[in-house]
Order: sequence, then C-alpha cells, then structure tokens
Amino acid sequence: MAYAKSAVSSQQIIDAAIRVLARQGYAKTSLLDIAKEAGMSKGALHYHYPTKEALIHTVLETACNAVQARTMQAWSPSDNPFAALRKSLEELWATRAERSDEALVVADLLALSLSDESLRPRLAEFYDLGAQQIRAYLEQNLIPLGLEPRISLEILPRIVIGLLDGLVMQAFVDPDALSPDEVVDAVQTIAISIFTGGSGK
Repeated sequence: MAYAKSAVSSQQIIDAAIRVLARQGYAKTSLLDIAKEAGMSKGALHYHYPTKEALIHTVLETACNAVQARTMQAWSPSDNPFAALRKSLEELWATRAERSDEALVVADLLALSLSDESLRPRLAEFYDLGAQQIRAYLEQNLIPLGLEPRISLEILPRIVIGLLDGLVMQAFVDPDALSPDEVVDAVQTIAISIFTGGSGK
C-alpha cells in the first residue's frame, strides 16, 4: 500500500512522538507506540521516518525550537534592567521546571547523548543559543550601567544555564527541595555578584 507524504501527517507524527517520549522516555518508546499515538499504522509512520533514530532527530529539533521560542520571549527590554533580569530568570526556570512535553524530551535526549554522539550537535546549538541570549541581555542592559564582569561573558551565561539546569534536575527528583523564588533569588544573586566586579553592589 502506498502512503502519500504530507506536512500534516509528518507533523502529526512529531507531535505524537513528543507526547509519548515525554510520558515514557526514549528507552521505553517504540515506533509502534508513536504510530498508535498518531492514529496511524506503523507502515505509514515508517514511510515518513524509516528508523526511530531518524524520527528522534526531527523530534529533538522541534522540542529544542519550542523551548527556545519560549525563553526568547523572556529577554525583553525594561527601564529597570535588574527587575527585567529577574523576570527573565523566572521564565527560564519555569520553562524547565513546569515539565512541558518539549522540556522533558530535551532532558531525556540530553541524557541519551552521553552514549549517542549524533544527538550532541543539535543539543550544543541549543545551549549555544541560550548562552547567546543571556550574553546579549547582559551586554545591552548591564554594561551600559558601568558594571564590569569579573569573568568572561563567554562563560557567565553558561554558568547561569548550568545552575538552572542542575537545580531543575534536583527539583525533578525532589519537588519539595526548592521553591521557584529561592532558585531565582540564588541565581540572580550569583549572576549579579559576578557581573558587578569588586564593588559587590
């Protein structure tokens, strides 16, 4: 039986894959699981994506784009750059901690990338864009105030992302360990104390 490829059915498969992977994780998900979720036969799914690996790369691209689109909205200009920084950090935390399907898929595939090198380039792009967004905000909003970073602006955004990602993994396994306000307060304090140099103000 021949199947007609279409953008609609391809997106239907990707959306279904994200739902199943968020629910079950990569290791416990088969193409048959995804086909059932998409409401189609395994043969129809194979016509679009011959292997699980081919589908996963498209799913990862889609999930990363969804998370990035939300975080990009967090970096908005403001008359009070410190208040705006806090609001942005709150959104960056929420994007991770709310456990959206896309965020769960990215986290699961990040763990899988320890053994699957083919996933690493896209995930590296994901982290690079996140770091660029933070760096651009700091350069546009804090440097004009006369603040000087103690460390390179290549490293500071990566530290902020590392703090958020490390803390959200702890929150996944122990939801009561951290409150959003505590996390945002801590990350903001660390970021600003690094950025303000010797003055500490």
